[in-house]
Amino acid sequence: MKLLHGVTTAMVTPFTKEGDIDFQAVEQLTNFLVSKGVQALFPLGTTGEMLRLSIEERKAVAETVVRAAAGRVTVYIHAGATTTKDTIALARHAHAVGADGIGVVTPIFSVVNDREMEQFYVEVASSVPAEFPVYLYNIPQCSANDLSVEVVQRVATQCRNVVGLKYSYPDFTRTGAYLALNDFSVVQGADHLFVPALAMGCSGTVSGVSSVFPEPFVEVYRHMQSGDLDEARRWQHIATRYCNILQNGRNMAYFKAALNWRGLTGGSVRSPQLDLAQADVELLHQSLREMERETSLGLLNPVSNS
Repeated sequence: MKLLHGVTTAMVTPFTKEGDIDFQAVEQLTNFLVSKGVQALFPLGTTGEMLRLSIEERKAVAETVVRAAAGRVTVYIHAGATTTKDTIALARHAHAVGADGIGVVTPIFSVVNDREMEQFYVEVASSVPAEFPVYLYNIPQCSANDLSVEVVQRVATQCRNVVGLKYSYPDFTRTGAYLALNDFSVVQGADHLFVPALAMGCSGTVSGVSSVFPEPFVEVYRHMQSGDLDEARRWQHIATRYCNILQNGRNMAYFKAALNWRGLTGGSVRSPQLDLAQADVELLHQSLREMERETSLGLLNPVSNS
């Protein structure tokens, strides 16, 4: 059973100007991220504009990423959807196409109580084989639902394949409570907290910004693993600056414009969201060029499309 650890990249979903999925760009991005040394891929989550894709489109993206990764890194497919039925369909599909596991966001938009939350996760986790790992995914600022420690404990007790949790809210008191659960893997979704999350005992990060700039996150993890805290902190500072330049994931149009700047095909966002206005693109490029001058990381050079 492969668990999430280190740098797990929450991948963007590139679209054409017409709003279609650019599968060639999905494959290109997969190869790019693998080449940069991330430990795992997590497509079709918040960064991947999950709710703007149909169920069939999500299945097609999952197949593309699993095929392109070809076993070189761990691949978890995000399977959370607006209904339990669709979530189960995506979970079973992820298992069928050879993913290493799934993440499942809490029910979204409509508020659920703890009994409903528990039932939802038990149904989903029970719909796939017991050896197929499931990470719960709590992002209360977007979903309108929070996942309590008590519910997590009850779900994990009933479903042995519920092995971890992605927590995308910067609350270290709650993070510590999740970590206190027996044999539970916790990954932090707040990119700017990678170093302190690892210091607390988290397994890693699920990072959207690393979909564009994986290098500083890979360096953070490498130096934390070797015990060089000062160097890890230096790279965290660089990673955090990229987070701020990309608006901390509030608008995927920044991610895609920055991928284009790097020489990849970031593509477009899907309506009703809009691509950045030209003035915003120019400001973004200015900020990225300033980072290049200060850090000398060489990230402006076009990357290989292989």
